[in-house]
Amino acid sequence: MQLDKRNTTDREQKNSIQLDAPLDLVWEVWTKPEHIQHWWGPNGFSNTITKMEVKPEGEWLFVMQGPDGKEYPNKTIFREVVKHKKLVHEHFDPNFIAVIEFEGREDQTLLDWYKLYETKELFELVEIQHKSSEGLHQTVEKLKAYLREYVASKIGEENHP
Repeated sequence: MQLDKRNTTDREQKNSIQLDAPLDLVWEVWTKPEHIQHWWGPNGFSNTITKMEVKPEGEWLFVMQGPDGKEYPNKTIFREVVKHKKLVHEHFDPNFIAVIEFEGREDQTLLDWYKLYETKELFELVEIQHKSSEGLHQTVEKLKAYLREYVASKIGEENHP
């Protein structure tokens, strides 16, 4: 995908998210299909992940199932992977680049989540008409809930060897 990087303000989305979990656990639930399938996507959606290669040029192929039963195939290529620091991936149809930066802060993690759409029209379609920002908010809430459960299970394992 060729992106015009001169003026991006009309086709980008930026979010900063504070998570109550350590960096290594946040990275794990972001990069392993057995975790991400449980929290990725808006409320009522589920995921079937057929491939997730978290490495440069690795593919992430999955189908999101909507609450109405409709299926949404997704194809993503990882462009940059820096363990515990950054994931950059290119998503196709709709076309956008996503950059997720991870910063550990003691037992918390700050995520800076940035999306740049191929065109202003695509941004307006996905973000405004289809309310992708609300879907992102729901996804983040699902991630937070999943992390709470996962952290609690890890603490339980440590207390019961």
